[in-house]
Amino acid sequence: MLRLVLINPNTNTATTETMRAIAQEAAPADIRIEGMTVAHGAPLITDATALSVAAGAVAELAEGLLADRPAGVIVSAFGDPGLGALRERLPCPVTGIAEAGMLEAAEGGRAFAVVTTTPDLVSSIAAKAQAYGHAQSFRGVTLTKGEVHAVMSDPQRLVEALAEACAEAIERLGAQALVIGGGPLALAAKALEARFPVPLIAPIPAAVRLTLKRSG
Repeated sequence: MLRLVLINPNTNTATTETMRAIAQEAAPADIRIEGMTVAHGAPLITDATALSVAAGAVAELAEGLLADRPAGVIVSAFGDPGLGALRERLPCPVTGIAEAGMLEAAEGGRAFAVVTTTPDLVSSIAAKAQAYGHAQSFRGVTLTKGEVHAVMSDPQRLVEALAEACAEAIERLGAQALVIGGGPLALAAKALEARFPVPLIAPIPAAVRLTLKRSG
């Protein structure tokens, strides 16, 4: 049985298990997903400083992963923190959820937007879209209304706030596909999948698919 490791760059272990379970559901029956949580950092990455700390914390996991020898690794925060550092050290495929989500959204040259909760990460998301080669397809970011921690702490409010931001991305930005921008938004992304006339990409399942493709 092939094993993939999903790394949560946030320190919240409950979030790790939620994301692991969503990844497992997206994987074939002969694939086992294991969760791993960084040792230090923020329980929820909401700004560039926390993203930078998370990158270092993810990179620190390389030694243990080298010994563990999984078939693939998923970095499950939308800034893909530490992705490059792990790729330099590990022989297996390492995939970021932003990388995978944007790649699926941009298929066939589709215009896409990222929908998320974190205003202080908008510039980081835009930089990732550029870095991953999606300058022509990327239409921008739409945000949920309300203070990020308050929105994130209420699951139903989160779903409805994201739904409103998704509608804005379609109507104002002309998005032909949407990416829900955040690992901790995974359950909300699942709840929204069938609500819009354009494809809505949940980045954790997208990362599972891309990792398995790269694993051969």
